[in-house]
Amino acid sequence: MLSDPIADMLTRIRNANMVYKEYVDMPSSKFKVAIADVLKREGYIKGYEVLRGPDGKDTLRIYLKYIGKKRVINHIKRISKPGRRLYYSVKKMPRVLSGLGILILTTSKGVLSDREAKRLNVGGEPIAEVW
Repeated sequence: MLSDPIADMLTRIRNANMVYKEYVDMPSSKFKVAIADVLKREGYIKGYEVLRGPDGKDTLRIYLKYIGKKRVINHIKRISKPGRRLYYSVKKMPRVLSGLGILILTTSKGVLSDREAKRLNVGGEPIAEVW
């Protein structure tokens, strides 16, 4: 059992990205699918799909994106951790890389990027920063 499955997800993406893998597989959950959906909407991955295994367990497959030999995801880092929870109001939300990166947040409106959260005027718990 993992103590932080989201950190495991981000580490799998980071490791596969470093060696230019086409896709990365991991155990699936609704929260991980929501994070993958934000990465897709913001253009950091090609796509994702949930695969049903023969044992009934779902696997999330994320297709990584590259432009030539250049990685689209240069940095992906967990922010709020199980041992130290952080929360940002919409006014106190930091800009990631002067607005060039995104902050993935879990809010009352679901899992959103910082741009979407500011547009909806909601704060929340930061999950990860990506650029």
